[in-house]
Amino acid sequence: MRLLAIALGVLLVLIQHPLWLGKGGWLRVWELDRQLHAQESVNERLAARNSALEAEVNDLRAGKQALEERARYELGMVKPGEIFVQINEATLRRLGPAGGERQVQTASAEGVARR
Repeated sequence: MRLLAIALGVLLVLIQHPLWLGKGGWLRVWELDRQLHAQESVNERLAARNSALEAEVNDLRAGKQALEERARYELGMVKPGEIFVQINEATLRRLGPAGGERQVQTASAEGVARR
């Protein structure tokens, strides 16, 4: 009787082995499920990026505001009669709050004085 119980136990372990550790076993399914969720989050992030880029392209095609904004910030272009004042943020951080305020006020005063 004892030999029969041992044989049934061994058969039970042999039957369970493919279920847990085989090619299509639970461990593999759990790993693939984890990879699926990770890829879905990457896809969501990329879809949001793509929709933002699509909106920007549509805006550049339709209106002049976005085009003008890009020309100003990326190319440093100004309209005729405008005065360009550039404030270096690294200098502001190095000077601290008091020096930074003084720097900003000076730059603003120069911009007003030139007009």
